[in-house]
Amino acid sequence: MTSLEKILDDLTVEGGLGETLPDGAVRCLACGHRCLIREGRRGICQVRFNKGGRLHVPFGYVAALQNDPIEKKPFSHVMPGANALTFGMLGCDYHCGYCQNWLTSQALRDPASEISAQFVRRIAPAQILEHAKRTNAKVIVSSYNEPLITSEWAAAIFKEAKQAGLLCAYVSNGNNTPEVMEYLSPYLDAYKVDLKCMNEKNYRKLGGTLQHTLDGIKRAREMGIWVEVVTLVIPGFNDSNEELWEAARFIAGLSPDIPWHVTAFHKDYKMIEPDNTAPQTLIRAAEVGREAGLRYVYAGNLPGNVGEYESTHCPQCSHPLVKRSGYVIQKYKITGEGKCPNCGETVAGLWPKDPSTVGLNGIGRPLPVW
Repeated sequence: MTSLEKILDDLTVEGGLGETLPDGAVRCLACGHRCLIREGRRGICQVRFNKGGRLHVPFGYVAALQNDPIEKKPFSHVMPGANALTFGMLGCDYHCGYCQNWLTSQALRDPASEISAQFVRRIAPAQILEHAKRTNAKVIVSSYNEPLITSEWAAAIFKEAKQAGLLCAYVSNGNNTPEVMEYLSPYLDAYKVDLKCMNEKNYRKLGGTLQHTLDGIKRAREMGIWVEVVTLVIPGFNDSNEELWEAARFIAGLSPDIPWHVTAFHKDYKMIEPDNTAPQTLIRAAEVGREAGLRYVYAGNLPGNVGEYESTHCPQCSHPLVKRSGYVIQKYKITGEGKCPNCGETVAGLWPKDPSTVGLNGIGRPLPVW
């Protein structure tokens, strides 16, 4: 057992998202892999394991905790300008070669991630809530690694967050199950899903299954959770017009009100051969989304280079509603009823009841809380 394994295994509890089987094995229900885990073995994520015929799951620590602009998630239709206290643990059920958070997501899978042991801090849910109050956060988000595999811990935090009147959100790969979404349903307000491509072969290279993600997006939407979808546009991997059209048509088929973010790839981790995504490619992808019938399409993480696709416009009259530059809200015009002030069209999203509380011209970057 490595030192990181020992640290993480000590920070566990019996999990609520599993089934005990007669032969001493357990079935994990936290993600779409539904791992059958025998005694002494680990699931695909490496951080959920079988000890004594019981499923043990991560609990009682964070490997990252910081105050992010909500736009960084990205959420463009959830409390613009708000502070989002964001926490993460270690591990993932995927192994994406371009993961920018690989030091934490690939813990116990990539030996180079052993350094992530130094990020681990024991903490209680009440202490996280204290950080939220101190940073004036309106939203608490589980992110940085895959939150589905640490849902018992997220639920413990979210339970206290809801009692304090905060919104709760996941930044996820969407590889969920009916069981985990039902488990989270009392707490989860918003769910951002990475739709990584529309090609089954490429999805399997990342460790996932396309249909599981499509089902996960649909499931969250049908449960009444606010959903936004992100596609990282990678040259030569998923940037063909045909594949972008397929993604956009799928999302629009669920609801034209689901925001679609097309964001720029940059060389990271193991994927260093494709070129970084050009602004023109993002604009092309955004135009595909518009043509497919999506009412809210955003081109992200190339601020100042994608024109109108940074901001929110009324889908009925095109009146500018939220002007953004990167993670900064420069203007906010949506009414307290969530409508366009020019034509009265309802704008889908989770908006502040009092527009005067929206934080304008903030610093637009994450802040540490330690």
